[in-house]
Amino acid sequence: MQDKITKLFKAIADPTRRDIFHALVIASSALSITQISNQFEMSRQGVTKHIKTLEDAGLVFIESQGRERFCNANPKELQEVNKWLKFYNKFWDNKLESLDDYLNSKKS
Repeated sequence: MQDKITKLFKAIADPTRRDIFHALVIASSALSITQISNQFEMSRQGVTKHIKTLEDAGLVFIESQGRERFCNANPKELQEVNKWLKFYNKFWDNKLESLDDYLNSKKS
């Protein structure tokens, strides 16, 4: 089973999935799969596969109302990616500070 961060990166790696997610965030309300499909030049089945990947990552949740399925964005899940990136930002900040200290010590 893939870990959470791997699923998130897989979900946001594809430009179409990012566009679907963005459309849901901008809509700030649920959109039907039909409404989402109409925004893309691909089959409904293709859009549904992308939505499934987003759902597996926790970025989208789906509710059924009668025969229609509605998708909602869950942008809070992106906080996991942000946490992951913050670690590396701190790592590189520390490395660059060490390099700066080293170079400044050589000037003296």
